[in-house]
Amino acid sequence: MQTITTKDGVQLSFKDWGPKSAQPLVFHHGWPLSADDWDTQLLYFLHKGYRVIAHDRRGHGRSTQVSDGHDMDHYAADTAALVEHLDLRNAVHIGHSTGGGQATRYVARHGNGRVAKLILIGAVPPIMVRTAAYPGGLPIEVFDGLRRQLAANRTQFYRDIASGPFYGFNRPGATPSEAIIQNWWRQGMMGSAAAHYAGIKAFSETDFTDDLKSIDVPTLLMHGDDDQIVPIENSARLAAKLLKRSTLKIYAGLPHGMATTHADITNTDLLSFITE
Repeated sequence: MQTITTKDGVQLSFKDWGPKSAQPLVFHHGWPLSADDWDTQLLYFLHKGYRVIAHDRRGHGRSTQVSDGHDMDHYAADTAALVEHLDLRNAVHIGHSTGGGQATRYVARHGNGRVAKLILIGAVPPIMVRTAAYPGGLPIEVFDGLRRQLAANRTQFYRDIASGPFYGFNRPGATPSEAIIQNWWRQGMMGSAAAHYAGIKAFSETDFTDDLKSIDVPTLLMHGDDDQIVPIENSARLAAKLLKRSTLKIYAGLPHGMATTHADITNTDLLSFITE
């Protein structure tokens, strides 16, 4: 891992693999994970000849365990700092879940002239929580419950998410993968509990409506219709209508973590969109 230091003193850890002359693909991970969650994709696209970059969000993974700055504006500014440090151009930004929100805000606020395409996988935009503008969102009590469980017993909470709804392992007939569950738990426990607690507000209450409306690069939205973490009806289906140049691809029966459980399918579709 390499590191950079942001203007407010946060050390961001990142992976930068592949030829510097190749088209860069920038991966934004979900909550409460790290760049490691993208290793399957990083290796896949590295061997396809791309330059692949993924960083640990502030407070997550190996980045500085700060307790402040956990909002989408800071997350996007951190991405901008990394992109400028590496002087990335013609980049494709790929964000999963919370990382989809981070990628969306980065492209909208900082990406002018540097971004070729955007890909959102099981992503949170336009907003997760129920509001007057988005009455189909989840009630705030859902996110209050996440905060209570994290504060009470983070290690059990992370085990329960990974072995249950995140990968659809709680569905009848599912075959849970202990390796996937343990890797999710490992990544979560690497990060700061304070950062993860604050990040719940960032991923659930940020309204990305204006960001989506302002983005003019081709955008692919990939979403499983059995996503139990970010339900599709109030996320990808609505976001696709707000974007200027969107393609929505729905995966029947696939879970929130489909980029891990069904990487053979999702990687093929990512490559197709990137190269078209």
